[in-house]
Amino acid sequence: MLAKLRLLVLVAFCSLAMGLQAITFRASIDESKWVLEASKFECKLSQDIPAFGVGEFLHEAGVEPLFTLKPTQRLAIKRKAMLVVEASPWQPGIATSVIGPLEAGRTLKTNATYAGQMLVSLFKGMSPTFTVDKWMNSADQLRVALSAANFKAAYNDYISCVAGLLPANYRQVARTAVLFPPAAWTLSDATRERLELIAFYVKEDKSVSAIYIDGHSDSGGRRLLNRDLSKLRAEEVTRYLVSLGVDESMVTTRYHGERYPVVPNTSKKNRARNRRVTIRLDKN
Repeated sequence: MLAKLRLLVLVAFCSLAMGLQAITFRASIDESKWVLEASKFECKLSQDIPAFGVGEFLHEAGVEPLFTLKPTQRLAIKRKAMLVVEASPWQPGIATSVIGPLEAGRTLKTNATYAGQMLVSLFKGMSPTFTVDKWMNSADQLRVALSAANFKAAYNDYISCVAGLLPANYRQVARTAVLFPPAAWTLSDATRERLELIAFYVKEDKSVSAIYIDGHSDSGGRRLLNRDLSKLRAEEVTRYLVSLGVDESMVTTRYHGERYPVVPNTSKKNRARNRRVTIRLDKN
């Protein structure tokens, strides 16, 4: 069924393209350059598209790669686009295939599935192409194509960069809450694993300047005992992070007892959410 749908989309695309005059933006073989910006936090592989803008693959630590087509001019693409894969000029006889549609916007952004298919097609020497009908309210079709020329060498470096990415990015570790059973402050295996990830990230990212650790309890039991329990939880988290090599001078440890519940203490499920320690990272 999916194959039939793709075939229908391709037939419609080809029929429409035959009836329209196309304005095509693509780097020539001589102009085709792939530029890699590499770090342990992200890998960015981009190509300038003359007179149009930039196409960019971005693979951040901890997430799948995405692709963004960025026009230089601040002109939103107001119609849905179609992403297809075409043969490069040196590949006569290879048929066009459809990847899928994209929503209109200031930039065109793909999901990880589309980005992966684009990378594979470029590696095979083919040209991912974005098409938009009636561009800027004209009768013309917009076609923006990536050139596969000089791609493979840059792709090898890109893959090496991806292999060296951290296991998580800042957004994934900057705010964390770990939970505790009633009247307990020992760390579970899952909590230790999460704290190990946070410690690893903090030691790699020198822009992290402070860690705030806040202990909390539910409202069961006496208020003063809850305060002491939240203190023990926060101190246990701090102690484990420091044991993993986190600089103790970066850490501020606080405890609040039952004063700041995230949800009302009206059910077993809610009380479990309130028995927590939060870990917050700040950057310079």
